[in-house]
Amino acid sequence: MRWGLQATAAVAVRPWLWATALVQLRRLARPGWWHRWPLLPLPDQEYLRFRLITAYGDADRAPEVADLLTYLHWCRAWPRVAGG
Repeated sequence: MRWGLQATAAVAVRPWLWATALVQLRRLARPGWWHRWPLLPLPDQEYLRFRLITAYGDADRAPEVADLLTYLHWCRAWPRVAGG
């Protein structure tokens, strides 16, 4: 919960990342998220666990907000870099 608030605040002060963050939130949301509580477009827990293990070596560690911002910058730049 705390990390989510920090991440939201970090993205909120960067309007150029708003659209990218919303697109990624939609892409990563588990299918049928609106049928399960909490009614939020959150990624699947197993996917998050896998990503935390591959990134930090620990599924119980909270991600760094700076890593989220780096990821969003990468997602925003990817179409230009890839020539799309």
